Amino acid sequence: MTDTPARLLGLLSLLQTPREWPGSELADRLGVSPRTIRRDVERLRDLGYPVEASRGVTGGYRLVAGTAMPPLVLDDEEAVAIAVGLRTAAGQTVDGIEEASVRALAKLEQVLPARLRRRVATIGTATVAAPAGGPVVDPAQLTVFAGAITNHETARFHYRANDGTETRRRAEPLRLVAAGRRWYLVAYDLDRADWRIFRADRVRDAQATGGRVAPRQPPATDLAAYVVDRLHDLAPTFRAVAVLAEPAAQIAPRLGVTAGELTDLDDGRCRWRSHPDTLDWLAFRLLGLGCAFTAEEPRELVEHLKALAARAAAAAGSGARD
Repeated sequence: MTDTPARLLGLLSLLQTPREWPGSELADRLGVSPRTIRRDVERLRDLGYPVEASRGVTGGYRLVAGTAMPPLVLDDEEAVAIAVGLRTAAGQTVDGIEEASVRALAKLEQVLPARLRRRVATIGTATVAAPAGGPVVDPAQLTVFAGAITNHETARFHYRANDGTETRRRAEPLRLVAAGRRWYLVAYDLDRADWRIFRADRVRDAQATGGRVAPRQPPATDLAAYVVDRLHDLAPTFRAVAVLAEPAAQIAPRLGVTAGELTDLDDGRCRWRSHPDTLDWLAFRLLGLGCAFTAEEPRELVEHLKALAARAAAAAGSGARD
C-alpha cells in the first residue's frame, strides 16, 4: 500500500480495534515494512491520535484514550449501527443528548455512502420505538434543519398549525431546541418578516434550498429560555395536585423525569404535585398512570377532566353494540 493517506486510514482502522497489535502483524496487514509502520504511527500521533507503543521483540501498538476526541474510522456495519442509534435517540425525548444526537447524525449522514444511507433508511422504516411520552418527531426533518443551521441556508417546509391548517413556509433556521417532551425550531419566517417558533412534530417535507444567507441577530441570547417563555405566553400552565391510589414507589417509575413531588399518605395512596404544564398534558399523565386518582387542584384541571370524560363516554356509547 503506497498511498500514504489510505495507508494511515487503514492503520487507524486496525488500531481502533481494542487490542495490542505487534508491529510485524500491522506491517503484514498493510503490505509495508515495520519501519514504515513506525513512521506512520508517528504521523498519527502528530494528528492527535494517542498511540501507545510497548517494548519487546514485536513492538506492539495500541490506541489509548486521549485528552481530545480524534476522528474515528468506521466500517460499514459500525456506521450503520451508529446512524440507527442516533436516529432513535433524536426521535425520542432522551434527557441531555437530544441536540448532540441531531448534530452527530447530520454530520454522519452527510458522509455516508448512498448504499449505507439506504440501509439506515430501510432499518428505520422497519422498526418502531415506543414513544417517550411526547409527540413523535421524524429525525429526517431534524437533520435537514441541523444542516441548514450549520450551513446558514434557508429551508422550505409544510407546517400544520394548532387548528389543523397547513401552510408552506420559507424560513432561515437558527436553532433546534429540545424543551420538555417536544422539539422546536427557532427560525426567521421570510414571508412574515419575523421570528417564529415551529413545533418539529408538525413539520413535513423539509428541504434546505441551498441558498446561503448572512446570520441574523438572534431574538434572544438564551434561546432555550426564549422558547419556554414564548410557549408559556401562548399556553397557560398549571401545577396539578392529585391523590393517586398507589404508593409513591409504584408511581414514580411511571412518571419518570416528569415526577414532580410525590408524598406517601397513610392509607397506601400518595399525593402528586406536578411541575407546571398544560391542562392537556397533565390530564394525559394522570390518565396514563393506570390507577384510580382524584384531582384536587386546580379547578381548571378538574373541569378539563370532566370534559374529557364526557367525550369519552359519548364516544363509547356511540360505538356500543347490543
